[in-house]
Amino acid sequence: MTDSIADYLTRLRNAIKANHRVVDVPSSNLKKEITKILMEKGYILNYKFEEATNGTQGNIKIALKYHPQTKQPAIRNLRRVSSPGLRIYKGVQKMPKVLNGLGIAIVSTSKGVMTDKEAKAQNVGGEVLCYVY
Repeated sequence: MTDSIADYLTRLRNAIKANHRVVDVPSSNLKKEITKILMEKGYILNYKFEEATNGTQGNIKIALKYHPQTKQPAIRNLRRVSSPGLRIYKGVQKMPKVLNGLGIAIVSTSKGVMTDKEAKAQNVGGEVLCYVY
């Protein structure tokens, strides 16, 4: 598999379309950071990192969030921006706004993985990984 982040987003997207409550994703350090951001911003209910015993990375169990009455998912759209074949880097001035600030862009910077707003606050640019809204 060349693009593990695209696979991660596709697994989340497919689980949401199938109205699953929990999705299981192979783990990596970058995926763990993206999952933490999704939890902080309220797009998922909970997550659990499961370490494998045989030396591999393990899995991430993600509990998806839905509206109690309407059963609408909290994540409406997940879109991969930068890919291995075409990396998209943005500076602080050119940092993208997702839905005029209602959504988030997840950015990989020299100071770690963070949202577009946090990157602007810390005055750093980086690779735009994905849009979430």
